[in-house]
Amino acid sequence: MSVRRPSVLLAPLAIVVALVGPLPASAAAAAANREELPLGRPSLPETRTTTTLAAGVTRTHVERGFASKRDGYVVDVAFAATRRDARKTVRDLRAAGYEGRVERVAERAADDPRRGPLGYLVRSGTVGEQATADERRAALVAAGFAEARTVYTGEDGGRTTGPWVLDVLEVDPGAFGGDVTPALATTIVPGRETLTSLAGPFAALAGVNGGYFVIGAANGTDGDLAGISVLDGQLVSEAIDRRTSLVLPTRSGEGARVEALRTNGAVRSSDGARRELDGLNRIPGLIRNCGGVGGDRPTQAPLHDVTCTDPSELIRYDARFGASTDPGPGFEVVLARDGTVTGRRQERGGAIPAEGAVLAGTGDGADWLRAHARVGRRVAVPVTASGRRGPLRLGDELGVVNGGPRLLRRGSPAVNARAEGFDHPGDPEFFYRFGVRRNPRTLAGVTPSGNLLLVTVDGRRPGYSVGASFDEEAAIIRALGARDALNLDGGGSTTMVARGQLVNRPADATGERAIGDAILLEP
Repeated sequence: MSVRRPSVLLAPLAIVVALVGPLPASAAAAAANREELPLGRPSLPETRTTTTLAAGVTRTHVERGFASKRDGYVVDVAFAATRRDARKTVRDLRAAGYEGRVERVAERAADDPRRGPLGYLVRSGTVGEQATADERRAALVAAGFAEARTVYTGEDGGRTTGPWVLDVLEVDPGAFGGDVTPALATTIVPGRETLTSLAGPFAALAGVNGGYFVIGAANGTDGDLAGISVLDGQLVSEAIDRRTSLVLPTRSGEGARVEALRTNGAVRSSDGARRELDGLNRIPGLIRNCGGVGGDRPTQAPLHDVTCTDPSELIRYDARFGASTDPGPGFEVVLARDGTVTGRRQERGGAIPAEGAVLAGTGDGADWLRAHARVGRRVAVPVTASGRRGPLRLGDELGVVNGGPRLLRRGSPAVNARAEGFDHPGDPEFFYRFGVRRNPRTLAGVTPSGNLLLVTVDGRRPGYSVGASFDEEAAIIRALGARDALNLDGGGSTTMVARGQLVNRPADATGERAIGDAILLEP
């Protein structure tokens, strides 16, 4: 049901809209009054408070629904691919003296061609207090059920009354006189920082967290963007093959679009030899979220939250990585700005020239450099990015932020979670946890008029906000007016700042998570 709501002017910079039921369709003038959010039943209370941050920029805070007495805490004991396996786990639970039941999970990824249920969840107990459920979980782990975890049923992805809390930044590029730009944490690839810290030096009017990134050296370069990144027209990180990204062709945000992208890179020596380039500004051998080239294992297809490996890589570094490359076995060559080889290193690790580059090789990548990148020769390293519209023009204003999956295409839901690696072959529980269950989310969309929407949905906070599933994300941003949209990084990374202040409630118990990049609105 589509419901329009009247606005009540409380102050020059605030619009509050209260929804308690169907209202006349004639009250549709205010920008904050798009469709009622399609979360829960249509009669749920919904309030919106809209603040003008600058000409062409508004922030709308949305609260909808309420905590249901039917929701509570339960222990998830196991996720089974078949009902038979699930029932066996229930028998094991009962033999150990615990209650157990099987719940069928019907929802599959929208682009999954298979039919039938995704799997079967084995659960034990439902209680009102988390502490009681945590005690049961600890006892079950001690009894040998090592995968037991405490969850809140309001986050299951099924029917609930919420509540939900969202914050929406809307940018009209024609009216906004500032810039809409991606920004790296710490200003270089390695390292992470919180959004409030990152936004400070830019005096950002507002911003949200950006794309996926690496956490921990075991998965690559900590802070590296795990997907494509373009800053000021410069490719900083390679794409996860054909994953959906947010493209910002101009600093004003005009022409913003949602597009699946890929990158192509090569290394060509003046002696005529050529080799594929594996990546940009990261440690060789570790490819977070997979989707790379050159024989990566276990797959070259996108596979979210998995680190693929490749013992033979060529990686290009420039000043965006920092002052020096990481040390390690392999071979490196130093390139001047024109591609002339000016130095060779028998191991990885050394200075990166401010206007040149370093090529680092491992395995047969190192062998290629030894044979073909001799001092005095020229080595060209062309790298391009392209999508369905053809090559991206890497002009000075272009910015790209990685994400996925796509949520909307031309106004219709188009969640391609399987194609973009969020539905793991042989592991149905991954998609259940990541896409079916409600989680904190950050999403971006573009309206038919070209306005940019940046949205956070708080989650993992029972009684305050339950988060959103993939399908709910698509429904939310469609109701907010988007024509095309995508999911950005979420979970504990979901954060929004406005006028220097954190305005949402991050999910991590420790507060704001240090992130790899952000989308900032600079005045």
